[in-house]
Amino acid sequence: MDNSATSFPKPAAVAEAMARFAVECGASAGRGAYAEARACGDLLATCRERIARLLNAEGPERIVFTLNCSHGLNIIIRGILNTAGAAHAITTAMDHNSVLRPFNALAAQTGLVPQFVPCDARTGLVDPDAIRRAIRPETRLVAVVHASNVTGTVQPVGAIAAIAREAGVPCLIDAAQSVGHIPIDVRAWGADFVAMPGHKGLLGPLGTGVLYIRPGAEALLQTMHEGGTGTISEVPVHPATMPDRFEVGSHNAIGLAGLAEGVQYLLERGVQDIHACARANARRFLAACEPIDGLTVYGPGLHDPAECRTDVFSVRIRGWAPYSLAAALEDRYGILTRPGVHCAPLAHQTIGTHPDGTTRLSFGPFTTADDVDAAAAALAAIAAEERP
Repeated sequence: MDNSATSFPKPAAVAEAMARFAVECGASAGRGAYAEARACGDLLATCRERIARLLNAEGPERIVFTLNCSHGLNIIIRGILNTAGAAHAITTAMDHNSVLRPFNALAAQTGLVPQFVPCDARTGLVDPDAIRRAIRPETRLVAVVHASNVTGTVQPVGAIAAIAREAGVPCLIDAAQSVGHIPIDVRAWGADFVAMPGHKGLLGPLGTGVLYIRPGAEALLQTMHEGGTGTISEVPVHPATMPDRFEVGSHNAIGLAGLAEGVQYLLERGVQDIHACARANARRFLAACEPIDGLTVYGPGLHDPAECRTDVFSVRIRGWAPYSLAAALEDRYGILTRPGVHCAPLAHQTIGTHPDGTTRLSFGPFTTADDVDAAAAALAAIAAEERP
């Protein structure tokens, strides 16, 4: 129950595709005219097309492969703000260090003025009008997480993207905890950029990531890396065409072979079905936890609108430190969780659990109702114990 860190298990086809690539192909796309290099190019094209279909992107060229979600976020944050000087940028107190740290680094390096918009202490929700009020003439970027990796809070990113667009400010969405769990239509959102990992809800391996760039939005970015692409090799300047403009060097082709199969699983099963199961599991878990004395579940609760949360839960049990609780869940019940601050210190400050953090349970597409019941029963048993 640590799918927020990385999804496990994966569909069997993911490992099978990676093994097949390693044994039968092993080539780098664009680095040869032989059959294996062409096959690798076809594999990358297939993966890109599947992701574009999943996200309702305008075309596969709008899909940029990255190392992970943090890499994609940095491409946008640095690409817009590196040369902006003492500009202003907005994010929220529920956002991850993948946004907080680049913002703070740029504050030291360029004089950027970052603003961390507060969120509701109980639900973790941000008021879109608070984003509107934060925008200034010198604002150069609005970056917001779609689903919190601490509380599962789902932010109204469509409304936030519309506010940013009205103000003429680029909008970046961090979909690390929502892609593959919640249906995403990037065109309906109207966001300029959406970053996501390949190894979480997309069910691919570690070392893969995806960045969606709206048509025309690439013109807002300076490139942070240049190098070989296997295309237009006759000139010593980096291609301006998409997606090559933001992809440097040989791809993690073996990882993308696995990612293509993870995405295919989502296309065949349907994210709507996964989302419906996640909502049912979330409601089941919240209902089972509500009567447990001494247990606190943070974020939107059983009586909040279902669309306000996904199936990520931070918990505390009175008398138990987060790491001790995680150890007890693993040692006694075989339940794997993540204790601590989850790379989101402002989120924990918001909900009142900083600096010790919480113990996080995060479900995935293969989590069953029986799994949910077992987790709630384990928490109830631990909460009932007498602590010295």
